[in-house]
Amino acid sequence: MSNTSPTIIQLNRFPIKGLSAERLKTVMLAEEEGFPGDRLFGFARFNSGFDPKNPKPLPKDRFVVLLKVAGLAGLKTVFHDESQVLEIANKDEVEVFDMRDPEQSAAAARFLDEKLNLPDSEPPTFVSSAPHRFTDVSVVSPQMMSAISVINLNSVRDFEARVGANIHVDRFRANIVVDGLPPYQELEAMDATLTFGDVSFRILSRTKRCAATEVNPDTAERDLKIPYLLRKELGHMDMGVYVEVASGGTLNAGQVGVLQMP
Repeated sequence: MSNTSPTIIQLNRFPIKGLSAERLKTVMLAEEEGFPGDRLFGFARFNSGFDPKNPKPLPKDRFVVLLKVAGLAGLKTVFHDESQVLEIANKDEVEVFDMRDPEQSAAAARFLDEKLNLPDSEPPTFVSSAPHRFTDVSVVSPQMMSAISVINLNSVRDFEARVGANIHVDRFRANIVVDGLPPYQELEAMDATLTFGDVSFRILSRTKRCAATEVNPDTAERDLKIPYLLRKELGHMDMGVYVEVASGGTLNAGQVGVLQMP
């Protein structure tokens, strides 16, 4: 399989696990570190077992995430890193919370609990313990806690054509969206190198998809059984890959790179 040239279409970070993406034009990456500012915060469900003083990776369903709460997609959020101010927009209503203030942090959790009708007996708790990250695959290994997710837009397009439905790439909540690779080439590229300028990534694993991808990011409704359809059409439930930073540097939206097969 020859080398191919992907282009970066989107750079996304998700400051708070389960909430809105922040689109970036550029990002600085460091070797073996994760995507800056990505999933450093989360809303832990009541009795999740998360201890900020002794953080351990937990399954994603211990947090308020799309896997269990489709209505999250209907909230548009902005999180300001330096001030830790969280803005939550719900239709014409915008609420603002200073998450450094325990009372306002608790108020934000109650807001989510009430608006989303969360299933637990108590509201969630806003948690963080940097450099601990709340990535979905943090439970696999320390290395995977800092893994960065990549989606190939041509794979999504091919899958769309197979199922006869529009499938927005945002369903897959990737850090990096690329175009220009043949469909599914990334899934057969374990240990390959993805290079953009000074930045190089090592492809670690395929990304197995869960019920979170069933949620339409525009309507906040479960309208496509993505994992089932992936298995039906492709024989597996994988879409996208996880990578680690092999060499750091500046990554830019629009940058053209190369996928070098091992």
